[in-house]
Amino acid sequence: MGAATCGALLSSPRAAAAPAAAVGLDDPAKKEIAMKLVSSAENSSLDWKAQYKYIEDIGDGRGYTAGIIGFCSGTGDMLDLVELYTDRKPGNVLARYLPALRRVDGTDSHAGLDPNFPDDWRKAARDTAFQQAQNDERDRVYFNPAVKQGKADGLRVLGQFAYYDAIVMHGDGGDATSFSSIRRRALRQAKPPAQGGDETTYLNAFLDARVWAMKQEEAHSDTSRVDTAQRVFLRKGNFDLNPPLDWKVYGDSYHIG
Repeated sequence: MGAATCGALLSSPRAAAAPAAAVGLDDPAKKEIAMKLVSSAENSSLDWKAQYKYIEDIGDGRGYTAGIIGFCSGTGDMLDLVELYTDRKPGNVLARYLPALRRVDGTDSHAGLDPNFPDDWRKAARDTAFQQAQNDERDRVYFNPAVKQGKADGLRVLGQFAYYDAIVMHGDGGDATSFSSIRRRALRQAKPPAQGGDETTYLNAFLDARVWAMKQEEAHSDTSRVDTAQRVFLRKGNFDLNPPLDWKVYGDSYHIG
């Protein structure tokens, strides 16, 4: 599950080696941890790869929520995903639902999707091409932007994860509870390391802003994924999310050794 890379000029054998870049959330091992942390909150399981087939309407006004990152029929990201899958594999089992997905975008309607869409989603989830499409859309829309902004703000792995978890839940639209709005609220209280601020102080401000945003919506009002997970790591000073990790979400305990 990809990390951004960049080319480097070849140097002479006698040149001193450049210092190694700090490990980010896009390091494969850290990304695996990130996926397990999100899955614990989204699906009450560390087995995130079992969630390709997940689909249900959780009653949050976003229609169907599905897949490894909670793509929603009402918010456009599910439509983008099925369009990508269909571009790569025309005639797939979900392609027939594209007109309906375009119509229900922005609503919680199931019109044109019921009764067979959930079963067909689960069928598609057995296809590695659909699994890869989910991975790629997760990275394009959520993971890569969060990591890029986190690094720009001088945050280590924990801070990059805090950004990722926020953008997964809230998206990055123009409303007051979107990721960018949460970050702006935090910046009014503290500076990130890239601006000379203290990392702990800034992350506490960001998590405070995140909790405020979660409490604006009944479906997200349980803030344990911040209170008994991310703040636990922050209090321990575990800025690189180094195992072992122990946390709770919605009262359930989890461990990564």
